[in-house]
Amino acid sequence: MTLRYHTPLTPDEQTAFGLAAPQPLALADRVRYAELDVLNHVNNKSYMGWFETLRVAHFEQVCAQFYRNLPQPRTVLRNADMRFLKEMVMGEDYIATARITSYRNTSYTIEQQLWSRDLRATLTGVMVMLYPDGSGRYPLPAALRAHLTKTEGAKPQS
Repeated sequence: MTLRYHTPLTPDEQTAFGLAAPQPLALADRVRYAELDVLNHVNNKSYMGWFETLRVAHFEQVCAQFYRNLPQPRTVLRNADMRFLKEMVMGEDYIATARITSYRNTSYTIEQQLWSRDLRATLTGVMVMLYPDGSGRYPLPAALRAHLTKTEGAKPQS
């Protein structure tokens, strides 16, 4: 299978690569030499960078449209739980995925996965929206909350 890099993948492309279930956003890439450590494994910083790139793309493609006539929020990664399941090496193709699993008034939980024929790493993070000047928490628009429930299966939390 030939992967299309840096372009959202279709559900069929995702499952053909080995993902257990298609995700709302999935992007493919390949491990580069600069991402390796002295043991020729992908270093931990690279995983964080891959997940960060995908979180930004997810916000831009899914969430930003709901702030179109509003000030754009500051997005802050409040906390993250990362699990390394299996090493990765030079030249491996991978797919990074993202989906919002739950939301509150001013934040959401995002689940991310990294696949290279099997699951290699996961990250669960809490993203907090702040007003553009950083003065406080910025509520998620009602239309965004409804969209996340409908398209990503996200659940409201109290």
